Amino acid sequence: MVLPGFGVRGAGGRGSRAAAGLDSPNLVQLATFGKAAGLAGAAVAATATVIDWLVNSARTAIFTTACPPSLAHALTVMLDVVGQADERRADLEARIVQLREGAAARGLTLLPSRTAIQPFPCGDDAVALAAAARLRERGIWVPAIRPPTVPVGSARLRVSLSAAHSAADVEALLDGLS
Repeated sequence: MVLPGFGVRGAGGRGSRAAAGLDSPNLVQLATFGKAAGLAGAAVAATATVIDWLVNSARTAIFTTACPPSLAHALTVMLDVVGQADERRADLEARIVQLREGAAARGLTLLPSRTAIQPFPCGDDAVALAAAARLRERGIWVPAIRPPTVPVGSARLRVSLSAAHSAADVEALLDGLS
């Protein structure tokens, strides 16, 4: 079982595994460093058996070069920053709740998500593209996601919230979606 969310979920940004209170040696922890840490790469924490299997069978890892020392150093700094960002995580959680409650109050449907990625279903590709274009005209960047990324007939807008968004930003988004 892979439970991401590094940097934005759980105490100290330890991820969805920590947020769910899961503690088992049989779980695999995946941390991607391209979003919350603002860097590149990822890491897997698991039992020695799982790591040995990945090292010997995961082709993308087998043919990958090692992490540059500068990136490794930047990651150690970011781990401290992420670990001390509880206030920013609380701000992000408030924006998620604001968006979901505001959408419900306006009769708008969001697909289920407890994360900063909030999918707004459009169904038709043209509808999703047109909605994204209208939002862009208002200065709001929300990409349209359509096949082959999602199944045919399930095009959507991909709302990506961050702690940098204000309550006013979310209200503007809700007004634009309305």
